[in-house]
Amino acid sequence: MLPNTGKLAGCTLFITGASRGIGKAIALKAAKDGANVVIAAKTAQPHPKLPGTIYTAAEEIEAAGGKAFPCIVDVRDEQQVSNAVEQAVKKFGGIDILVNNASAINLTGTLETPMKKVDLMLGINLRGTYLTSKLCIPYLQKSKNPHILNLSPPLNMNPVWFKNHTAYTIAKYGMSMSVLGMAEEFRGEIGVNALWPKTAIQTAAMEMLGGSGIGSQCRKPEIVSDAAYSILTRPKTFTGNFVIDEDMLKKEGIKNFDIYAVSPGHPLLPDFFLDDEPESLVQKMEEHGAAPIFKSGKAQKEAVVSGPVAETFKIIKAVLNPEVVKATQGVYKFDLSGEHSGTWYIDLKNDSGSAGSGEPPVKADVVMTLDSADFVKMFTGKLKPTMAFMSGKLKIKGDMSLAMKMEKMMAQLKPKL
Repeated sequence: MLPNTGKLAGCTLFITGASRGIGKAIALKAAKDGANVVIAAKTAQPHPKLPGTIYTAAEEIEAAGGKAFPCIVDVRDEQQVSNAVEQAVKKFGGIDILVNNASAINLTGTLETPMKKVDLMLGINLRGTYLTSKLCIPYLQKSKNPHILNLSPPLNMNPVWFKNHTAYTIAKYGMSMSVLGMAEEFRGEIGVNALWPKTAIQTAAMEMLGGSGIGSQCRKPEIVSDAAYSILTRPKTFTGNFVIDEDMLKKEGIKNFDIYAVSPGHPLLPDFFLDDEPESLVQKMEEHGAAPIFKSGKAQKEAVVSGPVAETFKIIKAVLNPEVVKATQGVYKFDLSGEHSGTWYIDLKNDSGSAGSGEPPVKADVVMTLDSADFVKMFTGKLKPTMAFMSGKLKIKGDMSLAMKMEKMMAQLKPKL
């Protein structure tokens, strides 16, 4: 691995999304030099599925030799970002480096992506990066060797990187376009660069995308943090670059990249936005035991997603049979709002029945609109559809008699949910 040189000793790094993954790895690398690290992230309380909080990250940074300042920050909130920047300057005397690492991902097509998810990705990836940069720049301009580093890809304009997840690509490329613009705007004052991994990196996000079998095809976050260290210890005249981690480390003389592999010797999965096209990535993931939730074309609509709604639909799929279809003869569409928003369907009219995410294969006979939490309550028997309808929690459009048949089906499912 790339050795530390001590060049970041006493420097203050403001890192978004530093409570886990790549952000934390960059923080720990800098901490070994004796740097000050502002952990600007949302996770203050332990998450049931994601490791680490800003406080556990702070403990690791201190143990590595740095000084940590954990701040609860949602990068979409201008006041929270502003407060964190001001507090960081008050505590450490300034800001020398900004790492825009916080990011949101949702790999779905245009019709399958709720606007709530679009707003989330644009708000964190694009607006959050722009906002945090804007607020840090006045202090960076006072530093001797200031840098902004965005964890974002090179601007690959091949349409294949847009067609399957247009919203995500727009949001992620927004971070990269910020590099393009700010590098030129602040040339001679601040080094502004982008960094992107050549292969998949083992993070919570990657496990969500590829399932538990994806780890062996990944490298550790430390390869990105070593490449980031190489960038951030260079003069500010190194600017406007879209750096790939492996390429940068080869220039540093690193030859053995197995040290970064989760499973040395195992084939590695190329990352998005580089040379391999999406269909090739899916094939490689499946060949080596992973189960990607993103697929191109129609298969994408059947993507396996996580959460209580998805778990409910797994059970619904398992109990579908010709008898239920024959007794019901209806196609149901569910427009869900709330935390797990999205469109789902149950086809109890055709063949042996089907269920899944996205629009139903044929026109729906009944459209039900409700909060995702109430949907789960209905199918687990905690909320009767009639009561939900009467209280206004459930809106029904279409054949009411078929809507009542759905209640009977829910009663049959209750013991299994």
